[in-house]
Amino acid sequence: MGSGTRMEEGGGGGDGFVSKFTSSFIKMEKALNRAFSKCFLGKYFKLEARKTCFTREFRAAMATFLTMAYIITVNATIIAVSGGTCSTADCTPPKSADCVVKPNAGYEACLAKTKSDLVVATVVSAMISTVAMGLLANLPFGLAPGMGPNAYLAFNLVGFHGSGGPLSYQTALAVVCIEGVLFLLVSALGLRGKLAKLIPHSIRLACAAGIGLFIAFVGLQSNQGLGLIGPDPSNLVTITACKIVDPVTGACLGGRMQSPKFWLGLLGLLITSYGLMKNVKGSMIYGILFVTFVSWFRHTGVTYFPDTPLGDANYNYFKKVVDFHKIESTAGVLSFSDFNRSEVWVALATLFYVDVLAITGTVYTMAEIGEFVDEKGNFEGEYMAYIVDAAGTIVGSTLGVTTTATFVESSAGLREGGRTGLTAVFIGMFFFFSLFFTPLFSSVPPWAIGSSLVLVGVMMMKVVKDIDWNNMKEAVPAFATMLLMPLTYSIANGIIGGIGLHIALNFFDYASGTIKWFRNMRRMVVKEQNQVSATTTAAVDSTVEII
Repeated sequence: MGSGTRMEEGGGGGDGFVSKFTSSFIKMEKALNRAFSKCFLGKYFKLEARKTCFTREFRAAMATFLTMAYIITVNATIIAVSGGTCSTADCTPPKSADCVVKPNAGYEACLAKTKSDLVVATVVSAMISTVAMGLLANLPFGLAPGMGPNAYLAFNLVGFHGSGGPLSYQTALAVVCIEGVLFLLVSALGLRGKLAKLIPHSIRLACAAGIGLFIAFVGLQSNQGLGLIGPDPSNLVTITACKIVDPVTGACLGGRMQSPKFWLGLLGLLITSYGLMKNVKGSMIYGILFVTFVSWFRHTGVTYFPDTPLGDANYNYFKKVVDFHKIESTAGVLSFSDFNRSEVWVALATLFYVDVLAITGTVYTMAEIGEFVDEKGNFEGEYMAYIVDAAGTIVGSTLGVTTTATFVESSAGLREGGRTGLTAVFIGMFFFFSLFFTPLFSSVPPWAIGSSLVLVGVMMMKVVKDIDWNNMKEAVPAFATMLLMPLTYSIANGIIGGIGLHIALNFFDYASGTIKWFRNMRRMVVKEQNQVSATTTAAVDSTVEII
């Protein structure tokens, strides 16, 4: 009896300690938030005015960073396909023209070094751009080299290992730099904001939902997500989650719905979803951390480091934990010598056209999701936001990467309560720390990231309720915008398709309005002419009477 009583007292004491510790921690957090809100930085970032606090901004930054950290390695991998500055001169003897497309130890060593350079270039450009967004525009957006332009450079402009494209890697970077300068000029003149406002309201809303569908679609695929969806020769895509997958095409080879990585990622999705249901702070982070930690154990069916030469290499790099790499081959290699070729100007026009629509639309969409946009369609920090991402493109091109863009994953931080530029500054700090912990950050598996991307897509769908679905002139372009983004794998295509349909469906109204305007102008001109004639006639009559 006495023993049981002592055990109960011990348990009660333990519970009391936890309760006291939790209470003390909450008091310390409130005191920190209150003190920071009153200091210079708190007033500069307008924490109280935007009803947020220091710790909430920190959690929002962590959520955004973890959902966009994949770009560190993905961007480097895609651009490295171009070969970077590597050439036949880096091949081991005997050298030949095709040594860049065939296995060659010297060329592959050069590619490995180039990829490491691109990892650092991606991190540095993201860090600089994101911190500038926070300090100058006071907006909680994360920036980094965007998906799309990197693939355009690697596969269309330069080609596989520089063998199939019209431009060299150096010239392609120069094109990106000039496009950034033009982007900056348009932003400085205030034209980007006006271009964004020219996009109809229903299409702007559809952009948010379409981007949500797009990133959820990415999160369901095997290369960047859970692996639930894969290619199918008959239906384009199908359900997979296969245990055996073709490493080249991603096609299912056996064991449909038997992939342990998918089920682990699904568990992470449920953890995050449950946290969001219960309004647990930091929910977007916990699912990612859980899945990542489990995936770091070797010799399991869900390991990120399988027993293969590549898995061994990744694990050896992971074990370094701390590592810093200096850019050696991609920084400052821009070449303007081939600007007399037509391919250069076609590439420049293509990049500029797509970026004006896609990047401007993304910034504006993030502002709408964060509820920063007022009744007039403006939002605080809009001018500097456009300046920053344009300048970020220039910085990135000089380091060796492509167009810098505001990431749609910023919506993860917005969901966690990020409301000021302090979130962006924290994101920039995380990118800075990742320079020294690249082995860890680059080892976050795609099936850990996929669940967060799907849930971000869920949260971005809420804006569809504000679209007037009873008005076909609004509904059809909005639906096309939402549909084309995931199905064409392009945000720009969705925006272009939606605007095109909007113009086509409203062409009669535009035409009739123009005709009415011309008629009114003609009547005014005729009226003025009649008045002038009457005045002239009266003047002549008066003169005759006098004579």
